[in-house]
Amino acid sequence: MPIRWRILSIAALNSAVVIVLVAMIWNGAQVLGSAWDDVRQVRESDRILALLESETGRLQNLIHRYINQPSPDLFAEILLLREAVLGTLTDRAAKDPMLSGSVEELERTTDRFLNGFGELRSVQATIARTYEEQVQGPAKDMAGLYSIIEGATGHRDALIWPSLGKSREAFTAMLVAANSYYLSLSPGAADDARRNTETIEKTIPVMIDLADNDLQRMALQKLAARTMALREGFAKLSEQLTNRTELLRNTIDASQAEAIGAIDDLSTKMRQREQKAQETFDRTLADISRRVLSIAVIFLGIILTAGVLIALSIRLPLQQIMAAMRAITLGDLGREVQGTKARDEVGAMARAVEVFRENAIAKRETEDELRASKEKAESALLELNTAQQNLIDAERLAALGGLVAGVAHEVNNPIGISLTVASSFARRSEIFEAQLRGDGGLRRSQLEEFVQSSRDASQQLVANLTRAGELIQSFKQVAVDRSHAERRQFSLSEATDQIIASLKPVLKRSPITLKVDVPEGLLLDGYPGSYGQILTNLFLNAANHAFADRRAGTITISARPRGTDDIEIIFADDGAGMTPDVQRQAFDPFFTTRRNEGGTGLGLHIVYNLVTQQLGGRMMLESKLGQGTTFRIIMPRIAKGGAQSTESDGTSQWPNRTMSST
Repeated sequence: MPIRWRILSIAALNSAVVIVLVAMIWNGAQVLGSAWDDVRQVRESDRILALLESETGRLQNLIHRYINQPSPDLFAEILLLREAVLGTLTDRAAKDPMLSGSVEELERTTDRFLNGFGELRSVQATIARTYEEQVQGPAKDMAGLYSIIEGATGHRDALIWPSLGKSREAFTAMLVAANSYYLSLSPGAADDARRNTETIEKTIPVMIDLADNDLQRMALQKLAARTMALREGFAKLSEQLTNRTELLRNTIDASQAEAIGAIDDLSTKMRQREQKAQETFDRTLADISRRVLSIAVIFLGIILTAGVLIALSIRLPLQQIMAAMRAITLGDLGREVQGTKARDEVGAMARAVEVFRENAIAKRETEDELRASKEKAESALLELNTAQQNLIDAERLAALGGLVAGVAHEVNNPIGISLTVASSFARRSEIFEAQLRGDGGLRRSQLEEFVQSSRDASQQLVANLTRAGELIQSFKQVAVDRSHAERRQFSLSEATDQIIASLKPVLKRSPITLKVDVPEGLLLDGYPGSYGQILTNLFLNAANHAFADRRAGTITISARPRGTDDIEIIFADDGAGMTPDVQRQAFDPFFTTRRNEGGTGLGLHIVYNLVTQQLGGRMMLESKLGQGTTFRIIMPRIAKGGAQSTESDGTSQWPNRTMSST
């Protein structure tokens, strides 16, 4: 039997079980629904009672806080909570079928509780007025009188000063205690206030006897009167605070306790009804569970028996397939797959694994062939890289040889002339010495002639040796820049002049006119050696290709600022130009149009890499056949590249884009 039919048989048994269980559950759901409605209604009523208890308790706490520290925010919050309590009673409790008979009693208790808050506010206003007018008012007057008495006392050695200090300390302590009693109703603070008031009253007669002048006596008499008023006001304040406490206890707290008691009684009734409904619900649920369990056990035995048989019919072939797969992954491709002749889905899987084994065998053979091909390719690539490096070194050596020959030729002329002049001057000196030692004496004309010839010889020597020194210094600077890839700041015009000086031997051998327009003041922070190699390669490329066969023409080198961060260098010739095909490959390594004449095809490739990688610039080529070629180099004033790659071989990366115009 196919696996899908085996699985469908299990599904059919499960469906039968589900249908029977659903019928039984639907039969008991009716009873459970009624019991659950009772439980839900009781819990909803209990939640309303809990909300009422929470809101009234919070309202009681807010009233206590308002009595201790009155503020508009607390009063507004009390009003909002009062409306919430009344709303809960009228909107939710009155509509609840289980609470509707007890709402009137709760409303009466809540009204009494809320009306008591109005009485408390009236008492609180009276207390605040008494405290401000009959306690703080006399206290302010007494503070001023103490200041008058201290001002009327001429010096601290006066007899009144000790009693005055004691009275002033008692006054300060009395104020602190009175404020503490007003804010916290602490009995200890009230006792301290009364005790310090008595101390003030006792010290006043003593200070009157010790007074030095009438101003002190008058102030002390007023101080006695204000002290008596303060004592009476504090007594009145204590009485009012006591009344407020009694009102808070008898009206607010008692009403709250009565409301909580009523809510507790209702909660007890709700719990009894909930317990009864829960018992009905549990009994019905237990009956349904017993029936469902008995039927489930019967069908479970049938399903397990059928499931074990079906599982074994699937599991054993799958284990064989897994063993074959494990052998394939471990490289044991000679083991055949079992069960390929079966007609079910497992047989199809076995045949697929067999195909996989055959593919793995073919893959291994292909990998062996690819590995051998890879080794051959890597060997060929290594040989190609070696040949490429040898060609690059040969290109550099050829350029170096040409530069050395040019240097020797340029320096040879001034040094040869200097040698000739020096030899002639030496012979002239020997003749002059012989004339000087001769018997005929030395005439003035001979002396003047020797002096004149000596002056001419020295001037020629100085001029030619200076010329040779300038050439050597220029070649030396260019050679140092090219042999040491050190980053430094250099003037573009000076570096260009030095490079042109090293190229003069090539200019003398060909009818090429060189025009240079590089303004002073263009400073670069980069690699002057790389810049020299760029100009040299471009010049030699133009001499060999644009002006082949000693063709006459003009090469123009110009530079100008491009914004604040870049400099544009233009190398242009009016030579033979390039075709579009040549332009597309101009910067490719080993591409040359003069392969048969010894060209390597690395000159422009090295130039492109130096510009784009080491100097961090951009290079564009514009050329038309018969109308010359223009190289535009946009180079940052501060080089963005490094010397690590291009100094090694100048070919670290092939150009990925060439901008050209036809």
